[in-house]
Amino acid sequence: MLTAALLLTGAAHAQVQEYPRPRPDLDKLVQELFAEPQSDQVPYEDLYETLLQLLQTPLNLNTASREELGSLLLLSEPQITALLEHRQLNGSLLTLYELQTIRGFDLRTIYRVAPFVTVGNTDPNAARGPLWRRIWQEDNNALFLRYERVLQQRKGYAPVTPNSSGDLPSHYLGSPDKLLVRFRTSHARDFSVGFAAEKDAGEQFAWNPNNNRYGFDYYSAHFGLFDRGRLKSVIVGDYQLQFGQGLLLSSGLQVGKGAETITTLRRSNVGVRPYASVLETAFFRGAAATVAVAPALKLTGFASLKHIDATLQSGSADSLRQFDDFASGLIITGFHRTPSELGNRHSLREIVTGGDLTFAPGSGRLNVGLTAVNTSFDKPLQRRSEPYNLYEFSGRHNLAVGAHYGYGWRNVSLFGETARSSSGGLGTVNGLIASLGTDVDASVLYRHYDRNFHTLYGNALSENTRNINENGLYLGLKVRPISRWELSAYYDQFSFPWLRYQVGGPSRGYDWLLRVAFSPTKTSQIYAQIRTRLKEYDADGVRPVPEPMPVMRRSLLLFYDTSPTPALSLRTRLQGVRYREDRGPVRTGYLLAQDVTVQPLSRLRLTGRYALFDTDDYDTRQYAYEQDVLYAFSIPALYGRGTRYYALAEYKINRRLTLWLRYATTHYRDQKTVGSGLEEIQGPKRSDVKAQLRVAL
Repeated sequence: MLTAALLLTGAAHAQVQEYPRPRPDLDKLVQELFAEPQSDQVPYEDLYETLLQLLQTPLNLNTASREELGSLLLLSEPQITALLEHRQLNGSLLTLYELQTIRGFDLRTIYRVAPFVTVGNTDPNAARGPLWRRIWQEDNNALFLRYERVLQQRKGYAPVTPNSSGDLPSHYLGSPDKLLVRFRTSHARDFSVGFAAEKDAGEQFAWNPNNNRYGFDYYSAHFGLFDRGRLKSVIVGDYQLQFGQGLLLSSGLQVGKGAETITTLRRSNVGVRPYASVLETAFFRGAAATVAVAPALKLTGFASLKHIDATLQSGSADSLRQFDDFASGLIITGFHRTPSELGNRHSLREIVTGGDLTFAPGSGRLNVGLTAVNTSFDKPLQRRSEPYNLYEFSGRHNLAVGAHYGYGWRNVSLFGETARSSSGGLGTVNGLIASLGTDVDASVLYRHYDRNFHTLYGNALSENTRNINENGLYLGLKVRPISRWELSAYYDQFSFPWLRYQVGGPSRGYDWLLRVAFSPTKTSQIYAQIRTRLKEYDADGVRPVPEPMPVMRRSLLLFYDTSPTPALSLRTRLQGVRYREDRGPVRTGYLLAQDVTVQPLSRLRLTGRYALFDTDDYDTRQYAYEQDVLYAFSIPALYGRGTRYYALAEYKINRRLTLWLRYATTHYRDQKTVGSGLEEIQGPKRSDVKAQLRVAL
């Protein structure tokens, strides 16, 4: 199809022929970028929100900068360089078909980027009328209404009676229904308007202005303008920031160590981004603006004030405490279901101010910048008096300043960022990506984070969940030895000079991955992947003095994806894990899943999965991506023995209305209950339903 259409491009200079943007396969894309999910704490909601923004406001290949092209995570440095050189020599692209004439762009790359890019007027705002009319007439808008519920009754929702002291046992205050309303309208390089409202399961739908309760538990909204002369962007409301390598400010599509070992390693300096997700942390609330003070110099300033969840305590009974009243920890779950969770809701006020100054000449090959972030709390933060917390942030204020750089030359890209926090701790991350030939790419990244380096909104590459107390060296490789074959690999060695949670001494470890992929046809792919991770943890009470011991986790994944016909897609997944603590017994777990997607009618799409799992314990649990309603995610943790299946239906009612319905069930063998605590279900099964309606206004 693309090849035939390419023959027309030579005569298309008088009229643009736009390639129809294909339906995005978000689940396949996520599986290609991530090695394997090994935690249910990864902010996938933010990942899907970033993909939503790219789908709603696709990147214009005729105006995108090098940093913006890199933010897609789908293009290599040689491909980006070749595209920019093509624009410089031949002018704007007239159609996406033209990508085939650019060095390094194969069909697989074009198919992957097509849903997220467009080719259009280099001045999209020309002669479009006043702003209010552009917003009112914008076709790119959507209202999402979503409902979710677990069908079985959980312990937290059971009727409660007072005990002998007249106190009620712990329970959920609200209904088991989860509700979401989200609206977004935007136009690339022009404007963005959006809001979101959410009530999690167990939370109350309450109206109590005295306690700052206004129906839904969580609200988010923003209004943004872009490319107004020297004013490059201004956002009022909720927003995110991404500068340098994310050491101080990081947001959006952050993959970390994954199966894509090259393009995802370097972070892009994309600056201010609107935020309309329902992840209740990792964003700013206030205003941010970027101004071009000179042709090659951009200045960004931002200010944020919001109330965050925290555990407040009094230190009057503890002589070791520095403060009388303090917060012992920040809470990032966003749940406000029980009286204790409500007591922690918005209990700490946070003020964040700062800015970034970036110099980037017109060629886009070089960018250098300075960043400063100042964070203040109305109550001091002090962690528990444990040895591993000795160097953690303590107090009301943290100022972090840093410098970042990026430079591309031919097929080599250098990048890095170094910062210092007010504690005196240093953090640095520096890397290189190089194309060693037409079929060989390599990457190197070194990182060092002091034990007293404090960055509250940073998320540079690391083995820890935060950039603190770590040294590491990452080596990545991608080879395409022959047509249709691809080999990806990385090796990451890391160490932790100071103590960590559940680790009573300095420790070290390594992590490596190897994936071999084969594409027998344009619509099928097979890959095999092995990953080994070794980290040290304390033995469970068998030694009088804590001594870290090695814990080995080795996982294997076999995946086959094929589409025999345009209306049928089949995916088969077999994965397993081998887990061992020191010289202890080997524990194992596996999962076998079969997915089927059919489209019997142009308006109807059906997807289903049947999976079997068998694991020895929670340490050998299995995660597997599941297809869900648009812009939602499902990655359940499966452990024990049982079956998991789901069915998803998508029906396009008309041009403006699309409906999704989803049902999923996990059935456990040899279990009388599912879950624990307030989530406990009597019986061996847990089922949930989800419905979503998309309204194009």
